[in-house]
Amino acid sequence: MNIFRLAGDLTHLMSIVVLLLKIHTIKSCAGVSLKTQELYALVFVTRYLDIFVTFVSFYNTVMKLIFLGTSFSIVWYMRYQKTVRASYDKNNDTFRHYLLILPCFALSLLINNRFTFREIMWTFSLYLEAVAIIPQLVLLQRTRNVDNLTGNYVFFLGAYRGLYLVNWIYRYFTEPHYHQWITWIAGIVQTALYADFFYYYFQSWKNNEKLKLPA
Repeated sequence: MNIFRLAGDLTHLMSIVVLLLKIHTIKSCAGVSLKTQELYALVFVTRYLDIFVTFVSFYNTVMKLIFLGTSFSIVWYMRYQKTVRASYDKNNDTFRHYLLILPCFALSLLINNRFTFREIMWTFSLYLEAVAIIPQLVLLQRTRNVDNLTGNYVFFLGAYRGLYLVNWIYRYFTEPHYHQWITWIAGIVQTALYADFFYYYFQSWKNNEKLKLPA
């Protein structure tokens, strides 16, 4: 594992820590899209089907368990924990996320490395992760004013994908025969979706102002 992938994994963990900190400490999920959290839970379930049959490393297994456990715990809190659920902005989180699931699944059936169940599910998880942030970005666009914890959560989530892009570039030049076109294209699409958010995030940081997205 190179430093860029490790940094990406830690940044991904940081995004989850920030979100859980908001939910547990403030007892609020205001500004957080339940639709996006449900998509991420589906991403991890379909990606880690091999968790109990294939051992890569202790680190790999622990990270899989963390992402699975935290994604479902976030969904549970937002759906069933009374105080947290009361702060959920259901009226603005109306993006029809199932419209993302069906095209991603269809694409995974058409474009994959091998036509096997686990390979198709893994490919589906890549396609779905690429667009899972869309309901969250739409919610932020509608509410415009973004609190610090939610803004930092989305920033760390985007930074994780950016670091993974650097990791892929590094591996391409240092590892013979390293080609994963599906992973690369999905990752580029996912990172590109954060471009507008990153711009306003850094503008607010530079001007020491609260993050506000344009209407």
